[in-house]
Amino acid sequence: MVVLGVVLVTAMAGLVAGWGRVRGGRTSRVAQRVGLLSMVQVSTLLLVAAGLNNYGYFYGSWSDLFGNGARQDNVVAAVAEPAHGPRSSAASKGVARVRLDAVPINWSTPGQYATRGEVLRVVVPGPRAAITAPAYVYLPPQYFLRINKHRLFPGVEVLTGYPGYALGLVNRLDDPQVLLNAMAAHTAGPMILVMIDPAVAPPRDTECTNVPAGPQTLTYLAQDVPTYLAGLFRIRPLGWGAMGDSTGGYCATKIALTTSNVFSAVVSLSGYYHAISDATTGSLWGRSTVLEDLNSPDWLLQHQPPPPVAILATIGSDERGAEGVVDTHRFLALVRAPMTAQEVVVAGGGHNFSDWSRVLPRAMAFLWLHLRA
Repeated sequence: MVVLGVVLVTAMAGLVAGWGRVRGGRTSRVAQRVGLLSMVQVSTLLLVAAGLNNYGYFYGSWSDLFGNGARQDNVVAAVAEPAHGPRSSAASKGVARVRLDAVPINWSTPGQYATRGEVLRVVVPGPRAAITAPAYVYLPPQYFLRINKHRLFPGVEVLTGYPGYALGLVNRLDDPQVLLNAMAAHTAGPMILVMIDPAVAPPRDTECTNVPAGPQTLTYLAQDVPTYLAGLFRIRPLGWGAMGDSTGGYCATKIALTTSNVFSAVVSLSGYYHAISDATTGSLWGRSTVLEDLNSPDWLLQHQPPPPVAILATIGSDERGAEGVVDTHRFLALVRAPMTAQEVVVAGGGHNFSDWSRVLPRAMAFLWLHLRA
């Protein structure tokens, strides 16, 4: 940001200083002035793009931006955390277990674990889907209390939109702190948050779909992630929640509708409820209208028995078009028992982090209400 700011100021100074000093014929002078203007325009666009990315955490690295980096990042540190370990005989006897796949990100200090909780970066393998991707796991303070050493906690899979960056759920939307505040206000209880980017094959947006001859994203998110993390941490294997914004809301809804034996509650923040295909997705269904239908939540509710899932759907009143208020109302009108639904319309709200943050406390309370049993 600083470098691009300096470049922009320099380009503007060059434009002012050089505008009247160009030399040569008419064509040459015009070309030089166009070049000076172009430098300012390009510098401005780059600074704005960097500022938007800095705010939204859409891309975390150059490899994320250009799609040429491996998702299976190398772990450069290891930590012994006997309190976190899986429900194995060694863990139950208090034997320290060195976990090479879970690394703290310094969201809190060890002395704060029992009051603030901890956020870990975890590399999650997917043997069924043949996908491996990083996630950020929030363990609430209650996880570290000795009295709870055998307690299993509800798990919530929190999904970014597209393009997204999972660390933005920690640093921008601040999901762990929102849950911590909700617990302090007694509107929610301890849950383990698994924050992950559903675009596991960047730069492609797979829309959480099992793509024919391509990434099996739905299998990874709906089966591999909860199975692996329930073995690594003290998370209940069943009765998970799913929450996401925008594309993440669509994914969370589809996961719950298709895997209700594992997921029983979902929060969709400005999500949409029909399958889409565009330049970022490529062909997702191999030209099969059947597969397209099976990836549309609204089609699933119209043509298949509704699952016993509870959904909270939020939408901004200013969100228009095919993925706005009308789309949300149409989907919720299809809900019937044993499925239940609630809607929150954010007055004057749009498709942005600020308005999603406004409803996050209610989302945490909703998830706890339906997952605590």
